Amino acid sequence: MAARVMNLFESIGFSWLVSIMKLFTLQNPKEQFENLIRNLGVPLFAFAVFLGVWHMAASQIETSLGKVPGPAAVWEQSVGLWQEHKAERVKEVAFYERQDERNAKKLAKNPNAVIKHRDYTGKPTYFDQIFTSLKTVFAGFLLASLIAIPLGILCGLSPIIYTAMNPLIQLFKPVSPLAWLPIVTLVVSAVYSSEDPAFSKSFVNSAITVTLCCLWPTLINTIVGVSSLSSDLVNVSKVLRLNWYTQIIKIVLPSSIPMIFTGLRLSLGVGWMVLIAAEMLAQNPGLGKFVWDEFQNGSSQSLGRIMVAVFTIGFIGFILDRLMLSLQKSFSWDKDAIVR
Repeated sequence: MAARVMNLFESIGFSWLVSIMKLFTLQNPKEQFENLIRNLGVPLFAFAVFLGVWHMAASQIETSLGKVPGPAAVWEQSVGLWQEHKAERVKEVAFYERQDERNAKKLAKNPNAVIKHRDYTGKPTYFDQIFTSLKTVFAGFLLASLIAIPLGILCGLSPIIYTAMNPLIQLFKPVSPLAWLPIVTLVVSAVYSSEDPAFSKSFVNSAITVTLCCLWPTLINTIVGVSSLSSDLVNVSKVLRLNWYTQIIKIVLPSSIPMIFTGLRLSLGVGWMVLIAAEMLAQNPGLGKFVWDEFQNGSSQSLGRIMVAVFTIGFIGFILDRLMLSLQKSFSWDKDAIVR
């Protein structure tokens, strides 16, 4: 179990946790201490320097929203956002308790009475916006992967299909995803309607926009991975007379998985960046809308809250990348891939 935990930490780039675990079990204490200083001490020192420079520079800059908040002010706003989230959850619980109480009294008077269950419609909190953005980016990313990987395999195996698709790839790959947003919004508004709040038009607009930007890194890397398939493996598949499906499962996918996961990592990172911009532009629910609303609010707290959102976006992007790297190392034969 301990070895598995260490391998997990290594795969996601937290090797300093492995050093701590080995240090407690007295495995080469000197070596582990040196690794701990290098992998944890140096980054913490650099981050401390960053915070110091930020603190000194922030007090010297005056904006239309007041002075740029320093680390302490940003931390204060993050605590405030958490308190607001807890207060909103308390209101939600109280709302449903009152509703259940009213319905119980109504049924007590008339067992055949028709009761209504209404959803709580309070203002989404900062953490609700985080969940909304994560749900949207994963929906767009999964849809893009389901399109890009099979299409990339076909293009990599067939020169004819690649020749046909390459002009379209080169034409649409450089297009900014934000240029797609007005088109997507108009098309979705015309052809899509749903009463389900989980699949509202705003969610579909953002998800499709993310899909359009996530397609290309995965598609191109899949094509490169499949087209680079060893000729020896191709000859083996011919000698064994493998059918098309078996050839894909047994030969093509295992050999091209490293490149496919490289494309998936790039796609998820790009999709996360584009989603925030799309939410700001289209005013769709999520972290992007939170940033824009705070900017429009213009209060003395707005700049601090925007800074909290910036750090949140960066931290989530980092975690998503580490998760994709961990998956890559789990599914790939390339177990010695360098963690970056």
